[in-house]
Amino acid sequence: MTAPGDLQQALFLRLKSDASLSALLGGAGLLERPAENAAFPYVTCGQTSAFDWDTSTENTDDQLITLHVWSKAHGDAETLAIMAAIQARLADAALVIGPRGQTRLSLEFAEARHDEDLLVHHGLLRFRAITKENA
Repeated sequence: MTAPGDLQQALFLRLKSDASLSALLGGAGLLERPAENAAFPYVTCGQTSAFDWDTSTENTDDQLITLHVWSKAHGDAETLAIMAAIQARLADAALVIGPRGQTRLSLEFAEARHDEDLLVHHGLLRFRAITKENA
């Protein structure tokens, strides 16, 4: 099974190579973990769930990975623009993760909301990653 850390590393590598996303985030806005002093806007990686679907004929694993977009801009336009850039870069993307095989990403869920308690706009993007082992 592909380790969640391997998937996150490949996913962030693909996102960091997108100039338009970097411009929206102001450079260093992709964080593996939330930081108290992080400059807004930024993106963090949330929960990853893994499922092993090995059968006698096929060796496949399935993961759900959630990305969080955080913005303190007035209105939700910045959050939605960052989410759209991430979706464009990752939707149906094929990532090579080590020697095991290729991972295909597909968007499962997207939501943008305002968190009244934290006074931030929060975007959620959940992707399904299906990895098939090389024969």
